[in-house]
Amino acid sequence: MKTSQSILVVDDDVAHRLMLKKLIGSWGYEISEAEDGSVAISEVQKRAFDLILMDIRMLNVSGIEALEQIKVINPAIPVIIMTAYASVETAVNALKKGAYDYLTKPLDFDELKIAIARATEHSGLKKENEYLRERLGERFDRQSIIGQSPAMVKLLDTVSQVAATEATILITGESGTGKEMIANAIHYNSQRAGAPFIKINCAALTETLLESELFGHEKGAFTGADRKREGKFRQADGGSIFLDEVSEMSPSMQVKLLRVLQEREITRVGGSEVLKINVRVIAASNKDLKKEMGKGRFREDLFYRLNVVALHVPPLHARREDIPLLAQHFLNLFAEKNHKGIKGFTPQAMEKLLKYSWPGNVRELMNAVERAVVLSRAEYLSVDDLAFLSADTAAAETSEQISLPENVPLEEMEKRTILETLQTVGGNKSEAARRLGITRKTLRAKLDKYQVGG
Repeated sequence: MKTSQSILVVDDDVAHRLMLKKLIGSWGYEISEAEDGSVAISEVQKRAFDLILMDIRMLNVSGIEALEQIKVINPAIPVIIMTAYASVETAVNALKKGAYDYLTKPLDFDELKIAIARATEHSGLKKENEYLRERLGERFDRQSIIGQSPAMVKLLDTVSQVAATEATILITGESGTGKEMIANAIHYNSQRAGAPFIKINCAALTETLLESELFGHEKGAFTGADRKREGKFRQADGGSIFLDEVSEMSPSMQVKLLRVLQEREITRVGGSEVLKINVRVIAASNKDLKKEMGKGRFREDLFYRLNVVALHVPPLHARREDIPLLAQHFLNLFAEKNHKGIKGFTPQAMEKLLKYSWPGNVRELMNAVERAVVLSRAEYLSVDDLAFLSADTAAAETSEQISLPENVPLEEMEKRTILETLQTVGGNKSEAARRLGITRKTLRAKLDKYQVGG
């Protein structure tokens, strides 16, 4: 079965090169040949291979010399070095110069097959991304959702089923997973796509302001209400409304929302006129609402009104297959935005992204790629461009190895993280909250808790 992935085999031993061509070709790869390092360099200048399998000792230009020049031309191509002269020094030297892996002759074919599969796992990324966009474009013509992991495919299949219905939707998932994008996809693929789609973050407003924002108010209803104002439900009439962080609503607001869902009508603050509405409600929460119900913080009857169809957006660490596609998507986006000619990631950089734990999910990945793009001067993002992820990368590889600095309480570490983030963004609380993966309201509460100015 063809993989459409191309491999350049570089070896001055004609018999060995032809054997590899036949063997690897039988595994479904497209094979090109080069009899020397100089030829390999010339071939790389002509096209981008998905992998180079190269002997280390050749007559004119050695594998190490060719490796160095190939990494200058296109550092994103993984290079596996082969040699009959096994030594720790040779292996370390090749890896230091950018080799992806190192194999000794005579080759173990099973080991070779695994090494090739691992090295080419994330190559052909652009083709996959384009295919995925085309495939999703047929189903989500107004929104681009990137994800090919089983969890995301299952989620998108459900979204495509429920979008055309009138069912109330509850989207759950950790902060930064993309709940709003799922809400966008539902609205823009529904019968209401041509009508307004109004969004409101329930955690960002006080109870009084939230009530006014949702239902509107009459002139003179409260201090500062110098004119009548329509609320979000009226603005969304005929369309959809997205209630983000619905779990943050006060008990009295939950009662009022329940009435809206039951009666499909609202009353402006300070008014008595009952206004009928025709709005589809899509709600989201980063909390487990069943647990919130058990603690008495969320009404059971409201939960079942919202939870007609439940959609859960998985955290990024549970859909690692999507990291390369998402990372490349964000790279393209920010490279264009910042007028930079950055083409992709080196294999080592992509490996680092895959090993990182991503506690802030897709939002954190987006911010990390943006930061790397802005600060990088190279054509390909390297491990050095992602050095700010180092501390968490090692901890992400195995949770058992995670340890905290001695004598530093968790609250002190949280406080330090918040202060460092605020300093990084110049005191901008909205941006700090976004980077920390929390709401502005939560950030304010933590600043008050730690008695920090702001």
